[in-house]
Amino acid sequence: MSNRPKYKTKQRQILIDFLKSRSGAHVSASDVCEHFRTMGASIGQSTVYRQLETLVDEGVVSKYMVDPSSPACFEYTGGRCHEDEHTCFHCKCEKCGKLIHLHCYELEAIKEHLYKGHSFELDIYRTVFYGLCEECGKAAVNNDTVTKIRK
Repeated sequence: MSNRPKYKTKQRQILIDFLKSRSGAHVSASDVCEHFRTMGASIGQSTVYRQLETLVDEGVVSKYMVDPSSPACFEYTGGRCHEDEHTCFHCKCEKCGKLIHLHCYELEAIKEHLYKGHSFELDIYRTVFYGLCEECGKAAVNNDTVTKIRK
């Protein structure tokens, strides 16, 4: 993190306002750029990437790297941690790429079991379950592609 003063520019504020409006959702830098392009806002791609990284450094935004083939996702936290952060896992839809926060105490028990029973510390920030989101699951059942994905 740099020691440079953080300037409160108009572009920075509109980025923060956009992220606040999507609070609880994961967005990629390209999602942000596309939103601003659609809105006609003059924020360059490099500015978006730079500001997102600065907001991550400041703790205002969380950054998730799900896997090497997916872009980083960002989520507005406003400088506070998730209330159930210790139980936050992620689910990724293999069809549409949607990333979902999963707060589940049953999975916390699995994490504890892995540690106590197998001396293995699970990194919950990098633990991702792959499958189909609800929308893609419904579409797959209608198209009979569930069995193809499960193979």
